[in-house]
Amino acid sequence: MGRLVITHSTYVEGLIPLLQKLVKEPGIETITPAVISRVRGRSIGLRLRVSAPIRGGYKLMARRGTSAQEVFVVCNWSQELLQDRLNNLAADAS
Repeated sequence: MGRLVITHSTYVEGLIPLLQKLVKEPGIETITPAVISRVRGRSIGLRLRVSAPIRGGYKLMARRGTSAQEVFVVCNWSQELLQDRLNNLAADAS
């Protein structure tokens, strides 16, 4: 089981419970939520998508309403597998 790094006081609503489920998956080593910002567009519900590869994993973007938050995931999964698992977790959460 991996670890979820909780360092901020503010997160996109609903993000932490979803990440707690993801971190239990085999192959996930570390999940670190990062900077949160305001965006112009509006997202209905919580959406996560793989944004870019990083050394040893991927950067995700979590969006809800007018907020966006970067999330770094260290794992040995492919980008397609990670995005598919994120879609399944998001569907289960709604």
